[in-house]
Amino acid sequence: MSWQEDIAICRRSLRGGSKTFFAASKVLPRAVGDPAIALYAFCREADDAVDGPGRRVDAIEVLHERLDRIYDGAPDDSPVDRALAGVVAQFAIPRALPEALLEGLAWDAQGRRHETLSDVLAYAVRVAGTVGVMMSLLMHRRAPETIGRACDLGIAMQLTNIARDVGEDARAGRLYLPRQWLREAGLDVDTWLVAPFFDDRIGRVTARLLAVADVFYARAAAGIGDLPWACRPGIHAARLIYADIGREVARAEFDSLSQRAFVSTARKLQLLGKAALVSLVQEQCSLAPARPEAHVLIAAVIAADAQRPHAISPQRRTAQDRALWVIDLFERLERRDQLSRSGRTS
Repeated sequence: MSWQEDIAICRRSLRGGSKTFFAASKVLPRAVGDPAIALYAFCREADDAVDGPGRRVDAIEVLHERLDRIYDGAPDDSPVDRALAGVVAQFAIPRALPEALLEGLAWDAQGRRHETLSDVLAYAVRVAGTVGVMMSLLMHRRAPETIGRACDLGIAMQLTNIARDVGEDARAGRLYLPRQWLREAGLDVDTWLVAPFFDDRIGRVTARLLAVADVFYARAAAGIGDLPWACRPGIHAARLIYADIGREVARAEFDSLSQRAFVSTARKLQLLGKAALVSLVQEQCSLAPARPEAHVLIAAVIAADAQRPHAISPQRRTAQDRALWVIDLFERLERRDQLSRSGRTS
C-alpha cells in the first residue's frame, strides 16, 4: 500500500472524531497537511488506547513498542504506523517528543493528580504541547523561539479542553483543574468528585483556567507569524476555533457540568475566514520566555539537531534577501524581454 493510500485511511479515521483538527488541516498546504494527518492519527490512536475501558496502563507499553518499530524503520503493518514512520524520518522528529506524549497519557492511565497550575501545565505540555512542536517541525521551523510558541498553542488548547470537559471528566472520576485552586475556592475535592455538581466555586476556577489559556493563545499568535505564509491560516484557524470553545464556556457562565460547549459549523466557517485575514497581519514577536514545563520539548529538538545538523532545514530568507530576489527576477525578465524584442527586429 502506498504512503498516499495510508494517509487517505488516516484522514478517514479522523473525519468523524477530530472535527476541529480536520477542519484546520484542510486549509494547510498538502505538504504539511498530509504529514499532520499521519501524526494526529497516531496521537488519536494512542489516546483512545489509553483512555478506553479501565484506562489501560498496559497500553502504554504497547505504544512504546510501536514507537520502537516506527523509529527503527520497521513499523507494524498498519496505515497509521507506516505513515508516521515516513513522517518522523522525513522531518527528523526527535523520538523524545512522542515519548513525552506517551508519558502524559501514562499519567492519565495512572490517575495522576494535578495539585498546582504548574502540574496541569506539565501535563498539557506532554499531551498537547508535543503536538504543537511536532507540527512546527513539519513546517521546517525548528528555532527554539518558534517551537516554544508552538508549545504555547498546544497548552492553550489543552487548557480549553479541560475547561470544556469538567463535567464529563468528573463523572468519569477524573479531574484536571488544579486541586489547589479548588481548595482555595472552598471546595472539598474528594467529596465533590463522588457526586459532581456545578456552583459558583467551580465556575470561578474554570474561569481562572480559561484566563490562563487566553495568555497562552496570545503568546502563540505571535509565533504563528514565523511560520510559512501558506501554513498560517490553518494554524490561526485551530487557535481561533479552540479559543471560541472557551468563549462558549464563558457564555454558559462557566458551567461545563450540565452542558458541553461546542462551536457550530457556521461559526467555524466564520473563524476560518477570520483566520485567513489575520494571517495577513504580522504579529509582534513575543518576548515571553517559554514556561519551565516546556523546556523538556525545546531541549529535545536542540539536542537532536546538534547530533544531526544535516536534518535542519536551510536558513530562511530575510526580508532583504526576498527583496533582492524580486529585483533579480524583474531584471532577468527585462533581459529576456529585451532579447525577445531584439530577435524580432533582426
